[in-house]
Amino acid sequence: QLQASGGGLVQAGGSLRLSCAASERTFSKFPMGWFRQAPGKERVFVAARNWSGGSTYYADSVKGRFAIYRDNAKRTVYLQMNSLKPEDTAGYYCAATSNMERLRRGGAEYWGKGTQVTVSS
Repeated sequence: QLQASGGGLVQAGGSLRLSCAASERTFSKFPMGWFRQAPGKERVFVAARNWSGGSTYYADSVKGRFAIYRDNAKRTVYLQMNSLKPEDTAGYYCAATSNMERLRRGGAEYWGKGTQVTVSS
């Protein structure tokens, strides 16, 4: 129901844009977000945005470098990642649920398969 894409290999300082397309209209009203999981580490919150765009949240580690935005007509949420660092290397997962706080805590009902981002130094 959620399909993430856009990962790849990039040099430090570069940019990537991830996309997550939702297959059902229901998601156009849900908060949606991104998480990431590095090898041997837990999955952590990256960014989230509600359906209207009035509430946006970021992890401290990505503030000022990443931007989350969405196109509700396309049922797609994007993660623009700039000034990438090697420590941003991880599998990135999009998620959606009906409650923003639950989403931010990692309790999403819906998860997409990950897309790998690798940042070389």
